Amino acid sequence: MRDVTPTPALHRRSFLKYTGALGAAAAVSSSLSACSWGPESTNDTGGGGSGTLTAVIGYGNDGSWDPTQTASAFSMAANNHIYEGLLDTDPISREPYAALATQVPADLTGTSWKFELRPGARFHDGKPVTADDVVFVFDRILDPKTQTLGKGFFASWLREVRKIDAMNVELLLKFPFPEGVSRLTLAKVMPKHVFSLPGAWDDAIRGKAIGSGPYRQTAHHPKSNTTFEAFADYNGPRKAAFKKMNWLTMVDAAPRVAKISGASAGAPIADNIPYANIQQLTKGGMTVEGGAGMNNLFLMFNTRRKPFDDVRVRQALHYAIDTDKMVQVALKGHGRPSSSFLNEGNPGYRPAKTVYAYDPEKAKALLAEAGVKGLKVDIMAVNVSWIVDCLPTIKASWDAIGVKTTLDPQETTAVFTKMDQKQDYQVVAAASNPNQFGLDADLIMHYNYGPQNLWMGYARWADNSVAKKLFKDMDQATREPDATRKKTMIQDYIDVVAEQAVLYPVVHNELMTAWDPKKLTGIRAQPYPGINLLQAKWA
Repeated sequence: MRDVTPTPALHRRSFLKYTGALGAAAAVSSSLSACSWGPESTNDTGGGGSGTLTAVIGYGNDGSWDPTQTASAFSMAANNHIYEGLLDTDPISREPYAALATQVPADLTGTSWKFELRPGARFHDGKPVTADDVVFVFDRILDPKTQTLGKGFFASWLREVRKIDAMNVELLLKFPFPEGVSRLTLAKVMPKHVFSLPGAWDDAIRGKAIGSGPYRQTAHHPKSNTTFEAFADYNGPRKAAFKKMNWLTMVDAAPRVAKISGASAGAPIADNIPYANIQQLTKGGMTVEGGAGMNNLFLMFNTRRKPFDDVRVRQALHYAIDTDKMVQVALKGHGRPSSSFLNEGNPGYRPAKTVYAYDPEKAKALLAEAGVKGLKVDIMAVNVSWIVDCLPTIKASWDAIGVKTTLDPQETTAVFTKMDQKQDYQVVAAASNPNQFGLDADLIMHYNYGPQNLWMGYARWADNSVAKKLFKDMDQATREPDATRKKTMIQDYIDVVAEQAVLYPVVHNELMTAWDPKKLTGIRAQPYPGINLLQAKWA
């Protein structure tokens, strides 16, 4: 994850601690599964009458819970209920609203934003929230000696956060950057008196969570469940509607669907619903809705492995894929072939100049032009269920143009550990969804592309002359003050990303959420993993 300021690439071991965007539920050492916080039972599956909401989450809860460095779908969703930023954002529109701060700054065009903290705000251990806690978290994020995921969201444009007095802070920007206001939700304010202690950040990774949000964590059992209860002293804008919550982690689809099915259902809501189960659940009275966004299957090529160093070969393999068939057969209609790196619903979207519509004849012509014959490709893929469903279409498409294709789905951690070890590979197929961080096109593109970016290291492309020019164009777009001009600049460099096809989406798909409308109201399906219950309540 990189913005403008070059910083060392994320160490893979650290990355695996917090990654969840790729479904790496097993990324944390198995020793963490023995760690738990709090005594509550893992068998609490109460329904509406009991005051306990049980939710089923289709991702592991054993990734990092440290808000400064997690991308785990489960922990990010949970942290949005436990912690607050100065500002937080609506889970769908991503519009910022005052959380720990008393208001959103009226003028975002300058290089100084001042915030007053909400009077009476307290952490879950009873201690008051102060400016020292805000500075503590931002100092960690901006510290050049501390590598966190959060650094990539802030270091390019945020110079410093300083204390004015006990209840007021000032953010000093390197240049005007109005888009940064929505990113403040990614800097969750944590108690300095807890997390400045020796070993405390390791505790945060393992699941210790103490915030100022509407719910406090009461127990955490990796690979099983995490429990919450309403925080009685919360005085913020989105109060808890449920006395208690029990979030079960069920990565396998069958038990997840079974848990919310039938008259004896043990939970009224679940995310990550397989497309094949939609009709079954709707017939049973559940509401099933999808959120369309950046969720995508992407192909990433090893550009130091011939013939994938040739852009014509990369383009040929994209043109060869019957994406309409993939959408209909594998995604059951719940997706669209990509026409840009961004999904069509993104505010920064326009069709790329290069759109990989299904064209096997063009694919064969490009391979011939590149002098490639008898190509054999091994696709190393993550074993995320919907990705596995899409792989046969890729194989059939490539086989049809004379490219003998072998599918090699593996555990996500196995795939990326091999790349971290710089093992040889040809093509990787995996899933990604930067929308859990926001809709900002600048953020999304820097998540995937940049001179020190983890993904560019895997693709072995950062030293390419086209890449170097691209990264400079990206930096200029970040600093562009005119919003219309910035949007055009981003769209222009996305055209380069599309043409080069080093790491590029094949399809964007919907993520499905199911819930019982007789028990819950106020639910909105997210276009990124997890759930948000801050505006939900019992029906």
